[in-house]
Amino acid sequence: MNRRPPARPPDYFLVAIGASTGGPQALASLLSSAPADFPPTVIVQHMPPSFIPAFAAHLSHKSRLAVSEARDGESIGPGRAVLAPGDAHLVVARTAGGWRGFYAGQDKVNNHCPSIDVLFESLTPFAPRVIAVLLTGMGCDGARGLLNLRRHGAITIAQDQASCAVYGMPKVAAALDAVQYTVPPHEVAPLICTLVAGRLPYSPKPAP
Repeated sequence: MNRRPPARPPDYFLVAIGASTGGPQALASLLSSAPADFPPTVIVQHMPPSFIPAFAAHLSHKSRLAVSEARDGESIGPGRAVLAPGDAHLVVARTAGGWRGFYAGQDKVNNHCPSIDVLFESLTPFAPRVIAVLLTGMGCDGARGLLNLRRHGAITIAQDQASCAVYGMPKVAAALDAVQYTVPPHEVAPLICTLVAGRLPYSPKPAP
């Protein structure tokens, strides 16, 4: 007799997203297609700190998720998305109470604070529970972190070239073979929901 695998708790997975140039439009498209019970989501968008609260409110209005600027030490549950502050790195840990975000310094990494790589690297110990997404942007921030997450069992997704305002960060990630799935922003959330439901394999090809 076939048995269904045991149901995972709603916060079993964490979605981590990095974006830079062109990111506001890509994030709005991605989050607007996410259901209200989407996994806990953490976002690094390269943006001046004064713009982050208004941008979070804009994303919250555009989606069914509650989107806000991350607070140091707060828990992050399903149906919620938090944006890293514009002047501090954000890292995430899995605690007894679930996923929790913390500020982690202000020194630039890859010429950025917050840095996508800092967020991704903090999630390496929890990689099998992580779905990491790298969106449009210049440079290479997030590419090596995405590769490291993939090597440790995370699901990795990048924005496709045709929909990118700047095909920089996703291009570097693809060249490193860090990317498992490549889709436009509006297809990211449906893909994640399909993966979480177990209707697609987590690793379509082995990590390099």
